[in-house]
Amino acid sequence: MFKVNHSGIIFLTLAFGVISFIASLSLGAADISFSDVTSSLLASLSTDKDASEVIFYERIIWELRMPRAILAFLAGCGLAVSGLILQTVTRNPLADPYLFGISSGASLGVVISIVLLGSTISVVTPVAAFAGSLVAMLMLLMISGRRQSQQVESMLLAGVALSFLFSSFTSLLLYHTDPQAVTAILFWTMGSFSRAQWSILWFPAVVIISCVIMMLAYRRQLNAMLLGDESATTLGINVNRFRLVMLVLSSLITATLVSLCGGIGFVGLMIPHIVRFFVSQGTVFGIMLTALVGGVFMIWVDVLSRVVLENQELPVGVITSALGSLFFLSLLYFRKNKA
Repeated sequence: MFKVNHSGIIFLTLAFGVISFIASLSLGAADISFSDVTSSLLASLSTDKDASEVIFYERIIWELRMPRAILAFLAGCGLAVSGLILQTVTRNPLADPYLFGISSGASLGVVISIVLLGSTISVVTPVAAFAGSLVAMLMLLMISGRRQSQQVESMLLAGVALSFLFSSFTSLLLYHTDPQAVTAILFWTMGSFSRAQWSILWFPAVVIISCVIMMLAYRRQLNAMLLGDESATTLGINVNRFRLVMLVLSSLITATLVSLCGGIGFVGLMIPHIVRFFVSQGTVFGIMLTALVGGVFMIWVDVLSRVVLENQELPVGVITSALGSLFFLSLLYFRKNKA
């Protein structure tokens, strides 16, 4: 593990995060200069602009791009933290909500609610997503076995199998759905921040902030889990109960984000590994940095989704899956050579 000064990492990450946020408000189908963005954020746009142009910029920044950038940041934070939880409590470095089938289970729950209720976003959607993710997690625990050694070896394979199973049920439902709704649902299942609105941002913000605070409160237990079940039990931790609580916490984060953004894969795999290369994962600094790096990463993924294709938006999940697949294969390759 490569160690550097914590204060230096904080300064660089925060600086890059501010630049990334401004860039996300500037780049898109209608390019807006950094100066206009910063002026709008400070509520003092240049007076040499035409009034109609000022209103046009204001609407793009505050009504379209600002909620989208905030939702992207929250999604990156949540998925990175969810991946960190799974990798810690299972002691499986390849754990990820997407690979474990949690995202697919949540997506199936949302699609079922859409098919039954005929609405893409409603009060029932997060509940359906959470129910689907819990079903996926319970099935994963049942299939992988009770012994931790078996879980570490078989959880990934069971998760991939469950992911395909839930995806097949989702495809079956889409096949019998109204053709006009299939396109919108399909685009949603591949991940998108296009439905970001100020009125819904409070929900993922409350869930993710609460879960991060809970992780910080239980950071000593998380560190103990890395030592193994026997060592954690010796330290007075009820391993099975604590692992179940953390898995439910991960499912809650994943379901919340899936209900709003759709399926976005491999973020929970990549970001904890990248952060772990610099700092320890069980510290307060490590948890906060994981969330921050995940948020900044997702902001740039969202920017790419808007600028790669002219006058079109590329699904966010396509970009993260492409990057994550390469990262996953590289990780397997280096682990094999290291062994």
